[in-house]
Amino acid sequence: MSIITLIGAGQMASALTFPAFENGHEIRLVGSPLDDEIIERLRKDNYHVNLRRTLHEGIHYYNCADVKEALDQTDLVVCGVSSFGVDWFADKILPILDERVPVISVTKGMLDHEDGTMQTYPEYWQTKLPKNSALKLYAIGGPCTARDLSDHDPSFVGYCGPDMETLRWIRSLFETDYYVISLTKDVVGLECAVALKNGYALGTALAIGMAEKAGDDGIDHNNSQAALFQESVKEMLELLRIVGGGIENIMYAAGDLQVTVAAGRSRTVGLLLGKGYSIDEVMEQLKGQTLEAVVIATRTARAVKALAARGKVKEEDFPLLMHVNELLNEGKSLNIPWKQFQKEQE
Repeated sequence: MSIITLIGAGQMASALTFPAFENGHEIRLVGSPLDDEIIERLRKDNYHVNLRRTLHEGIHYYNCADVKEALDQTDLVVCGVSSFGVDWFADKILPILDERVPVISVTKGMLDHEDGTMQTYPEYWQTKLPKNSALKLYAIGGPCTARDLSDHDPSFVGYCGPDMETLRWIRSLFETDYYVISLTKDVVGLECAVALKNGYALGTALAIGMAEKAGDDGIDHNNSQAALFQESVKEMLELLRIVGGGIENIMYAAGDLQVTVAAGRSRTVGLLLGKGYSIDEVMEQLKGQTLEAVVIATRTARAVKALAARGKVKEEDFPLLMHVNELLNEGKSLNIPWKQFQKEQE
């Protein structure tokens, strides 16, 4: 039996307790500074108010103030914060971790820099460690919603990191007959692939909103949604090449895109924009919710613009991304550039 400490009581980290606990491990779930109500309810009856599922009896719950106690003798740390908790994890948690204990993250997203460089969160956290730190950072990506995982719906994801032997050990803690895990050392490829899908899920969901506005309840007009899905995969593949990630990781981007378009906040943002709402109206309707699709689409578009200014890429090669950015940040009205999707190949 191993001891697994999950920091951040978000939906995905909490869902991961199901396969890990069922494999016989000791599970410690630590709330972030924003999770006190979640932890209080879990201590009462194991019910997670956001995941809307009851966790296994026998899991240990901790408030953020007790994180050091939860880390005592742990064998693996799981970072379960949202992308908005990345700096908190870097500043408050990384400095207190035992360098000998690996860390694996479920947090999806990327940072962009002025020169157009895009950086995964594991890469960013690495820069926050002392120069000679031995701490190893790993990450999880792929098409897996928290509630489906909690319900034991068969799920297929990727784990990535610097050491294959450690990856195999981490996989052994979580893998079950319903939770299947491939391994790769390509952190940039996997993490960028699953980060990009949030912005493109927003873009693909525009078609659902357009169909609902036309009175079809989003059921018909499959061609338009498929066209946006197809263009999304094409643009994500090119972005993977730009960041230096292996293009085989497009499978995770496409799978995660499909599951995100099917349900979730990224879909909702795109749907509302597709119905003709402005981004300000969308933000008002979704006030209080974490809208990672808006963040990643903005960062990715900003990176492409910076790279284009340096002559590294052409903005016109990313028409869907650029139009999503227009909707989010330039006050433009919905006008999907269908003709710009056309290509000619000799």
